[in-house]
Amino acid sequence: MDRRGRPAPAEPAAVLALPALREVPPHVRDALVRQDGVATARQLRAAGFSPAVVGHRVRTGAWRRPFRGVVVLQSGATTWRQLARAALLYCGDEAALSHTSAAYVHGFAREPGGTFVVSVPARRAVRPQPGLVVHRRRAMPFSRGSLRAVDPHDTVLDLLTAVRSDDDVVALLCDAVRAGVSADRVLLHAERRARVPRRALLLAMLDEVADGVESPLELRYVDRVERAHRLPRAVAQHRERLGGRWIRSDRRYAGLGVRVELDGQLAHPFGSTDRDVWRDNAVLIAHGETTLRYRWRHAASDACATAAQVATALRAGGWSGTPRPCSPACAAPPAPPRLITPPPPPAPAPALPPAPAAIGHAPAPGAAP
Repeated sequence: MDRRGRPAPAEPAAVLALPALREVPPHVRDALVRQDGVATARQLRAAGFSPAVVGHRVRTGAWRRPFRGVVVLQSGATTWRQLARAALLYCGDEAALSHTSAAYVHGFAREPGGTFVVSVPARRAVRPQPGLVVHRRRAMPFSRGSLRAVDPHDTVLDLLTAVRSDDDVVALLCDAVRAGVSADRVLLHAERRARVPRRALLLAMLDEVADGVESPLELRYVDRVERAHRLPRAVAQHRERLGGRWIRSDRRYAGLGVRVELDGQLAHPFGSTDRDVWRDNAVLIAHGETTLRYRWRHAASDACATAAQVATALRAGGWSGTPRPCSPACAAPPAPPRLITPPPPPAPAPALPPAPAAIGHAPAPGAAP
């Protein structure tokens, strides 16, 4: 597997080391190296191996035959890539891995599945084989790669036919975008198709994924906690370098001292608990920010209580807004009303002192002495 989780090609030196390749002429050897040590019956005949010799080596276990007319030129265990190559050679020219097999090649399916899925032009008839699923298509989508596979954007649309729920749609899109698939290009490919299962949901979710939603759990939080209760919108997938490491927070409320981490099998499938604890501590030390951690139940069935808790933390950080109850029974009540104290009555004006008697004036005529 390469760094992005995709099946890596066999090293040419390892293929050249196969004993069978020492017996074939150079022009055939080059093709077999490109094919990961997998050959068709026609190629073996061109290399001088009779059907009897091929059959004998398969029966004795020197070679392996995963599909009729296709042979892996080794006795040891075969790789997934070699078997996928065998499936393509069996299905003929223009065949391409598709659906789950293509998603595995492109790195957004963690498991390849129990069968190899191949698409071929509708004009070609392919005899069924165990472990092989063949889709005949009137219009073959673009395919590419040394192990030919349908374009990743069309692969996303192909897989929509098998999803069982809205959450599966979100998970598929998140995994694809995380593997490097462009949400905008998925949209362009969808516009070229007359029929796309769950088209409305797909279009809505592409916008969410482009805004930083990376799992069904994060979508639940954004939709049921933030939006439904009019909480401020957090910065999604905030990246920064702390303590010599790059860290990423699922949600950060900038300037309010609060971060939210959404933990669960869908959100963090590989369980990075130790790294999460280190990150939370680094954030607290560097910024004095509180990290709230929620799981699936908190964002799905207890969204109102979660919103109330987030709002409390945001108010402690200086948020002056008011959460909106999403229903009469909502557990996220609005902020308590502020008591307005009436201004005190104005103080009475001070009394004026009596005027002093005049000095140095003669008394008026007739006044008493």
